[in-house]
Amino acid sequence: MTDSSNGRSRVPRERHRGAVTLRRESIPPSTADEKLLDSHHRGEWKTKDAWRALRILSEFVEGFDTLADLPPAVSVFGSARSSPESPECEMAAQLGAALAEAGYAVITGGGPGVMEAANRGATEAGGMSVGLGIELPFEQGLNDWVDIGIDFRYFFVRKTMFVKYAQAFVVLPGGFGTLDELFEAITLVQTRKVTRFPVILMGIEYWSGLLDWIKQRLLADGKVGPDDMDLIMLTDDVEEAVQIIVNAENGKR
Repeated sequence: MTDSSNGRSRVPRERHRGAVTLRRESIPPSTADEKLLDSHHRGEWKTKDAWRALRILSEFVEGFDTLADLPPAVSVFGSARSSPESPECEMAAQLGAALAEAGYAVITGGGPGVMEAANRGATEAGGMSVGLGIELPFEQGLNDWVDIGIDFRYFFVRKTMFVKYAQAFVVLPGGFGTLDELFEAITLVQTRKVTRFPVILMGIEYWSGLLDWIKQRLLADGKVGPDDMDLIMLTDDVEEAVQIIVNAENGKR
């Protein structure tokens, strides 16, 4: 397909729903997650939710079956909007390579920006690179550096895969989605749903304001305890981040 205004190749709009690819006018105005969660769709609850449960189950089966044979892995999060030349993308590429060299697969959301940089670093270093995509209104698609990719309809299924198959989370600068994964991981560790699971923030300048707010508001008001602050590690050093993960896997503090 060609854009007649400038003669350049134009990629058609595209959305993935599991094994199905939809393009152009075939793309529906809503996503599977929206239809499940938005109360405006309550008219479908009695007629469609029972069938949705089977689709949700199939996504769990697909994820479990595909990822069961992964080597030890680390989930890496960060903004899809970061440019390839940004400091966080450069850091993500170095991190992906260092994790691969340490024997870890790298799991990302499979999108562009920081995710693509981490996948690229891992692949170029000879490691396993995994992308767990999600159906969104603004479809991104899996980046070209993903070796194993799964497209999910439901966020909560995808989130299970990020945690179940990872030994750690590394969180680089990002937005709401990145913060969502960060605080969910911290909550799982705090409530001991997962153990020996480092949560590492990379980007001292970026994250320091958030950590200061947590200390000055949450900790000062007793909303979190002093020990909870130890659940988050902050560094700009790729080698230090990888060593933290290795130490945790070996049972070292």
